[in-house]
Amino acid sequence: MKKSLLSLAFVAIFGFNATASTPIDGDKKEIKASESTITWKGYKVTGSHHGSINLKSGHLEMNGKKLTGGEFVVDMTSITVNDLEAGQGKEKLEGHLQSADFFGIESNPISKLVFTSVKPMNENSYTVTGDLTIKGITKPVTLVVSMFENKATATIKIDRTKFDIKYGSGSFFDNLGDKAIYDDFDLVVDLAL
Repeated sequence: MKKSLLSLAFVAIFGFNATASTPIDGDKKEIKASESTITWKGYKVTGSHHGSINLKSGHLEMNGKKLTGGEFVVDMTSITVNDLEAGQGKEKLEGHLQSADFFGIESNPISKLVFTSVKPMNENSYTVTGDLTIKGITKPVTLVVSMFENKATATIKIDRTKFDIKYGSGSFFDNLGDKAIYDDFDLVVDLAL
C-alpha cells in the first residue's frame, strides 16, 4: 500500500511538472538586440536624413515555424544621424531629434511595439497589426514582417503627427516653405534571432 501511494505521489509530481512547463501558446524567440538594426529615414522638402536607433529588447512568439506575436522595446536615447559627419550639423540634429520638438527622450526614453494581430501572407511573410507607443502615445500600425531562418525583417511607415511630433509639419503650420518636414518617416528593421 505504501509503495502504491509513493508511486502515485511521484506520478502526480512529475506529471504536474511536465504539464506545467509545456508552453501552451507557443515558444518565445528572443531577439539578439546587439546584432539587430533599426534604421530610420525622414524626409523634408529639400531632401532627407537617415540614421539608426538601437533595439533594447524583444521577442517573437512562434507556433512551430509560424509567427503568432511579438513585442519590442527601442532605446530612443540611442538615436543617431548617419548621413552627416561631426561638424556638419550631426550633433545639432541629433540633439533636436532627442528634444521635445521630436521624440522627447528625457521623458520618453523608450518606444514600444506590441503585436496584436498576425496574418500569414505567404510561407515567409505576415501582415502584422500592432500597438506602437512613441512619446507615451499608443496608436495602431500595420507592417509586413518577413521571416527567414535566423532573421526577420520589417518595414514600416509612421505618421509622426499621430504621436504629437508636429515640428515643421505642413499639416499644422503655414508658410514653412523649404523648411517643411514631411509627416511620414520610414523604419527598416533587421532582427537577428
